[in-house]
Amino acid sequence: MYRFFLRPLFFLFPPERAHYITMALFRLALAIPGAGYLWKAIFGLRRPALERQVMGLTFANPVGLAAGFDKDGKYFRLMAALGFGHIELGTVTPRPQSGNPQPRLFRLPSDRGLINRMGFNNDGVEALVQRLQGPRPKGLIIGGNIGKNKDTPNEEAAADYLFCFDRLFPYVDYFVVNVSSPNTPGLRELQDKKPLTALLQQLQSRNKEAPQPKPILLKIAPDLTDEQLQDIVDIVRTSGINGVIATNTTISRTGLQTPEATLEAIGAGGLSGAPCETDLRR
Repeated sequence: MYRFFLRPLFFLFPPERAHYITMALFRLALAIPGAGYLWKAIFGLRRPALERQVMGLTFANPVGLAAGFDKDGKYFRLMAALGFGHIELGTVTPRPQSGNPQPRLFRLPSDRGLINRMGFNNDGVEALVQRLQGPRPKGLIIGGNIGKNKDTPNEEAAADYLFCFDRLFPYVDYFVVNVSSPNTPGLRELQDKKPLTALLQQLQSRNKEAPQPKPILLKIAPDLTDEQLQDIVDIVRTSGINGVIATNTTISRTGLQTPEATLEAIGAGGLSGAPCETDLRR
């Protein structure tokens, strides 16, 4: 059905618009009486064998929805009907920001990939906090992916991360520190050893002030050198955070079937999808 009907239909629209159309249609589908129970019966099957105990949290299953799909917490209650074990919201910043100019999301059909330069577009952490209040789908683990505003200098970045951390702490189960998006100028510089160590230590210090600290993960880029990766390992050990999320999108264009002229016309952005999976297997 997707290949022969839905895919051609959605490809009539620009990718970003297709995303919002899809979610609007999904919301309508779930509003049909009895549809919610049907979706849960199909996708929401829970079995003890699928459960995972990680970082002190119980995940209903090991399949989750990564950050970027639901930046503002508008859809996590809908997406829970698909049976995800966890859903990560964000990246969210202290203040709302519009992100980069459109178009900023591009399909690479021949590579089964996407290039995006969204630029941390989001409604701000206060809007996310409001949406997180109220009932949560039973058993759903929610992560908060936090970042800094584009106009915040790197030397003041820690204040942005701490602000988001404090505001989201009562509402999420774990945190992800995003310093690896290629679409916010200068952000990846925070992956350097000195600023990253300082940032994570401040977050951990704040975390340990709570009666029940929450897991903190670091989201890294796939374009790090071996030396940088070793620095990341040292930083994780020193700071005592719970682990890393590997990886964000890549700026590499190696091995793509998409014509070079098309890639040049698209311009900058992070590549995701099947090409990244292939690179990880090499």
